Amino acid sequence: MKLDAPTLVTVTVFVTVIMGALYLLSWRQARQTRALGFLGFAQIVGALAVTLFGLRGVIPDWISIGLANAVMLAAFGLIWGGACSFQGRPVPPLRIAAGPVLWLAACLAPPFYASLAARVILSSAVAGLYCALAARTLWDHRGEPLPSRGPAALLLASEAVLAWARIPATFVLPAPPVGSPTQTFWVAVLCFIALLYTVAVSVLFMALAKERLEAEQRRAAETDPLTGAANRRALAAHAHHALAAGPAAVLLFDLDHFKRVNDTFGHAVGDAVLVGFCAAARQVLPAGVTLGRLGGEEFACLLPGAGAGDAAAIAETVRLAVAALRPDVLPALSVTVSVGVARGSGDFEALLGLADRALYQAKAQGRNRVVLGGPGLRQVA
Repeated sequence: MKLDAPTLVTVTVFVTVIMGALYLLSWRQARQTRALGFLGFAQIVGALAVTLFGLRGVIPDWISIGLANAVMLAAFGLIWGGACSFQGRPVPPLRIAAGPVLWLAACLAPPFYASLAARVILSSAVAGLYCALAARTLWDHRGEPLPSRGPAALLLASEAVLAWARIPATFVLPAPPVGSPTQTFWVAVLCFIALLYTVAVSVLFMALAKERLEAEQRRAAETDPLTGAANRRALAAHAHHALAAGPAAVLLFDLDHFKRVNDTFGHAVGDAVLVGFCAAARQVLPAGVTLGRLGGEEFACLLPGAGAGDAAAIAETVRLAVAALRPDVLPALSVTVSVGVARGSGDFEALLGLADRALYQAKAQGRNRVVLGGPGLRQVA
C-alpha cells in the first residue's frame, strides 16, 4: 500500500480541525468542563502545526521547521493542560509554554538549527515529556472509577514512548535527503500515526467527560441534596448487596424533638442541625460505612458483619458525638439523638423494622439513648 504524504497531511489536518471544533462546541455547552476547551485548542493548534509541516519547501524553513515544531509542542502542552484541568489540578501555563520557548531559543543557535539529529532529539524529548506528564496526571487520579481512564493514560504513555523512540533512531537511521522518496515515505508514516492518535485521544477524552457526567448524575440521584447522605433508595441498594454477603447490623437514628427545633429557631437552623448531625456521625462511624437519610430527621446506616454488641457501641459513640454539638451562634440549642439497633440477615426492610421498634422504645424511655432490638429489647445507654 502506498502512503501519499500530501493526501495524509490534508486528511490529518481536516480530521484534527473537526475534532477540535467538536471539543470547543462541547466546552461551549458545558463551560465548567474547562478540559474540553484545552483539548479543543490543542487539536486546532496541532492542525496548524501539521499544515506548516506539510508546506515544507513551499514556505521558508524557519516557518515549516522552526515555528511548526514550536506550535506542535504547544499542542502537546495543551493536552497536558487539559489532563490537569480534567483532574481539577491547577493548569501550569509557564510549564506548558516552556517547551515551545526552549525549542525556539535553541533554534536561534545556528549549530543546533543546522543539525537534523539535534532538532529531532529536542522536539521528541519535549513532546514525549508532555505526553508522559498527561498520562501520569490521569493515572494518579485513578481513585475516581472511570472506565476510560486506564486506556487514555496508556494511550498517552504509548505516545510518549513513540516520541522518545525517535531519539535513538536518529543515531541508527541515516537522514534521507530533503524531498527524496524515503523522506516522503516517513512524512506519510508520521502523518498516519498522528491521525490515529488524534482520533484515539479525542474519543477517549470525550468518553472520560461523558463517564464523569454520568457518574455525577448517578450520585445526584442517590444523594440527599441537603445533607449529602445517601437517600433511601441508595441505602436500600447498598444494604441489599451487603446483606447478600451475610448478617449485618443497622443503626436507625432519630433526632430528638426536631419539630421543636424548627418551631423555635426556624427551618434554616433545623437544616443546619441535620447537616451537623451528618458531619458528627461521619467522624465517628467506621470508614466505608454508608449513612443514609430515610426522610425528615430520620437516618440509618448499615454495618456489614458487625455483631450486636459492636453495633451498639458504635451507636453510643455517635450519640455522644451528637450530644456534644454546641453551635457557637446558638449556645442554648441542645441536640440529641435516639438510636435503635438491630442485627440480622436477609431483607433490609425487615431489619429496618426491628431497628424501628428498638427506636420506638428508646423514645418511650426518655430519648437520647441507644436500645438494642431483637428478642428482649435492652437499653445500651
